[in-house]
Amino acid sequence: MKKSLISLSSVLLLLIMVLSACGGDNSPTQSSSSSNQPVTLRYGLWDKNQVPAMQKIIDAFKKTHPNISVNIEVTPYVQYWTKLETAATGGSAPDVFWMNGPNFIKYASNQIIAPLDEQISADKVSLDNYPSSLMQLYSYGGKHYALPKDFDTIGLWYNKALFDAAGVKYPDDSWTWDTLREASKKLTNPSKGVWGIVADMNDQQNFYNTIPQAGGYVISPDHKKSGFDSPESISGIQLWVDMIKDKSSPTLAQITDTTALSLFESSKVAMYYGGSWSTIEFAQNQAIKDKVDVAPLPQGKKRATVIHGLGNVISANTKYPKEAWEFVKFLGSKEAATIQADTGTVIPAYNGTQESWVKAYPKFNAKTFIDELAYSVPYPVSKNTSAWVDVQNKVLTKVWSGQLSAEDGCKQIAQQMNQLLTAEQQS
Repeated sequence: MKKSLISLSSVLLLLIMVLSACGGDNSPTQSSSSSNQPVTLRYGLWDKNQVPAMQKIIDAFKKTHPNISVNIEVTPYVQYWTKLETAATGGSAPDVFWMNGPNFIKYASNQIIAPLDEQISADKVSLDNYPSSLMQLYSYGGKHYALPKDFDTIGLWYNKALFDAAGVKYPDDSWTWDTLREASKKLTNPSKGVWGIVADMNDQQNFYNTIPQAGGYVISPDHKKSGFDSPESISGIQLWVDMIKDKSSPTLAQITDTTALSLFESSKVAMYYGGSWSTIEFAQNQAIKDKVDVAPLPQGKKRATVIHGLGNVISANTKYPKEAWEFVKFLGSKEAATIQADTGTVIPAYNGTQESWVKAYPKFNAKTFIDELAYSVPYPVSKNTSAWVDVQNKVLTKVWSGQLSAEDGCKQIAQQMNQLLTAEQQS
């Protein structure tokens, strides 16, 4: 009997050991390699131009984490999300990958990416190192899912040669919407085919800025309600429509025949609302690099600029959560941000490291984009951002072309958007 009990105890002990070794396959927090065992992480991104900087960061990471290797996997943006969704569904997503605002809540709510709060707390990572609006963008359900990689804000780019020819003073931080409209009219010269501004129907670069400047909002902070139908938001749309009516901007059809960017680069428009990502574009354009500069966005009732930026996230199904976190933590470090800034490609999110990026463009007042952080607002997103953005763009096309008033168009958007947001909450 005693021998049988000993045998039974041995079997139970063995069973517990087996279960301990095999258990937790579906929980990334329970499955990780030994710190001494070599591990190779997969890092998914979409911009091949950033690969050299990312590789430098990986090389620096390897010096302090010799047992962790990282392989970069580049997928062009047009295929990135389709490929990632397929991989995530099949459990084969990269261990670490780039995330953007429009897709974030979809991935967080479906538990495709892992929350990072426990690791952030355990390693005492200060979230004050990043713009609060970016941390807000990558938060869902009270949890943080990413460490910000970089950011972009919007500035008022202007052609100094066209301003000089028209005798108009260059824009500065005192400009308001009224100043903008007055200058646009003075800069417009039909005989030379020049417009004062280009009122492109672009959300991030144009009306996602003027709506909050007017005191409105695109979507409520809880992602449950559209703000398009408020008088303030309608005012933020009306500004662009009015500049087309003033004939100080090309019409939607004229813009569609080319692009807003092309019109500005060919000196056909004097002012262009453009992102910080345009800085490298203009610096490399021999025809205009000495003619253009950037100023803060003109203010409406208040100052505001939409902020967006990428975040580094961890797959919820990674087999190496500890190593993936070590890599993400390094990607979010001051050292990694400094390496990224020195390339001049994007503005790093880590506070205090952006100056290197500014110094890369001495011809421009690039510091404008950094200064705007103080009044930046998060890029508007929800669980299924693309659904209501499709509605937004279809309706605003009619507004921009004069088929609908700004008020009627915004009310239509709000009605359809609210229906979609209600369906999101029920899914």
